[in-house]
Amino acid sequence: MMFFRKKDKTVFEGGGLILFHVVEEAITAEKILKANRYEAKLVAPPPHLRKGCDLALEINLVEKAGVERLLSEKGAYYLEILPIKGVGELLDVVQIKYFDSACMVKAGNMKLTFDTQTGVIVNISGGGCPDIPFLHVNMLDKKITEVTRPREKGFTLCALMLDRAFVEALDIWNRGGN
Repeated sequence: MMFFRKKDKTVFEGGGLILFHVVEEAITAEKILKANRYEAKLVAPPPHLRKGCDLALEINLVEKAGVERLLSEKGAYYLEILPIKGVGELLDVVQIKYFDSACMVKAGNMKLTFDTQTGVIVNISGGGCPDIPFLHVNMLDKKITEVTRPREKGFTLCALMLDRAFVEALDIWNRGGN
């Protein structure tokens, strides 16, 4: 007799890309999907697929119908959902560079550097959005485990990219700093 065990979490296979006019639409759609237990990941689409926004959402393509229905019900705006197989590689927006006792995580045009020995954020740079100075003041010289995520206080693409860098930096710190 064979028993099948239900998985606790859906495997993220990707394969679908939601395109948007503006960044705020992508951020809103991500929040809606995650709140409803859909796997979604903010990504940078290949340049030839961009239609006004430098962000897209990668989703499990097999969930396309449910995603379309949910976004429609919630009044979330998007341009289209495309299969991404064979249309080009999604661009990795996160890069990591280690220095003597520091780690710099770059996401898009935002950089967050923290001390790998203490976990203290030693620098935030990049971006030109109006909320970055506020986020800088609220995060600099504080332990990475004791600050509020940038996306909870910021509202711009720069804040979103700083949040991506922050999440990656926090993960690096939680794994031992390097």
